[in-house]
Amino acid sequence: MKKKLSTVAGVTLIEILIGILISVVMMAAMFTSYTVVNNSYSQVADRAKISTAGRDVIGMLLRDIRLAGFKYHNDNITTSNEHAPIIITKSNNFAQSCDKIEIVYGTIAGKPKGNPPTYTYERYKITYECKKSKILNKSAPPLPGNKYPPIDAFAIYKSKVKWNTTSKNWDDGGTDNNPKTYGPSLVTDYISDLVFNAIDDKGLLIKPPPNTTNATKDKLYKIKTIDIALTVRSTKDFYRTSKIREILAMTDASRNIKKTDKFLRDTIVVTAHARNIGLWLKKMKKVLP
Repeated sequence: MKKKLSTVAGVTLIEILIGILISVVMMAAMFTSYTVVNNSYSQVADRAKISTAGRDVIGMLLRDIRLAGFKYHNDNITTSNEHAPIIITKSNNFAQSCDKIEIVYGTIAGKPKGNPPTYTYERYKITYECKKSKILNKSAPPLPGNKYPPIDAFAIYKSKVKWNTTSKNWDDGGTDNNPKTYGPSLVTDYISDLVFNAIDDKGLLIKPPPNTTNATKDKLYKIKTIDIALTVRSTKDFYRTSKIREILAMTDASRNIKKTDKFLRDTIVVTAHARNIGLWLKKMKKVLP
């Protein structure tokens, strides 16, 4: 009996403890690797979200700015100061608003009628503007009434209205029952700043941006390009530590964004070519004395 027992293989308590220790070390290494990879993935995903949101807005702006000043050759709508192709309103309080841009262009309504065919022409105005975000910051201390303050960011709104040839005014896009128009509609949120700069045909900054009454009004139809700077922030904390981080603004140092927090901010800068304003000038030079 003793001989049989002596031949039975087994492990001691020390060997079991060593095996458990090795397993624990391996699990800790795997968890650490997973945490590093997961954090890296989250940061890449956050950057991708910022980039996607910014590029979507930029794409809309580029398309609409290229339309500015367009109208058909036989467009018979009487032009007034209300039809300036591009009007930029600079923000005078960067904590409360961003720049605003208004874009006017012409088109035709449906198919021609009659023989010979005649067209009905239309004029539209698209507006991009920023308003304070309505998203609540639930990580902040609640205000009186147990309400949370909004996040420190803007939201971009877009509207489209039609020129009323009878009243000689812009209709209300939210109430005119026109399927082509709409009132201020949310485009995207988590915006830190939106800047528009008008550049003339000589490549020089027009300052202030021209409108129908200011000192640079003679350059209203000499806008060649629009420089756009869009700054988007992450929806949640990106950095581990909170410290002062500065985002440099385009051409105006007073608009540099300096915040103490953990958010990632990224600025997309592009140039939109206002090609139809240039074409309009070429046509006018042929008929002007």
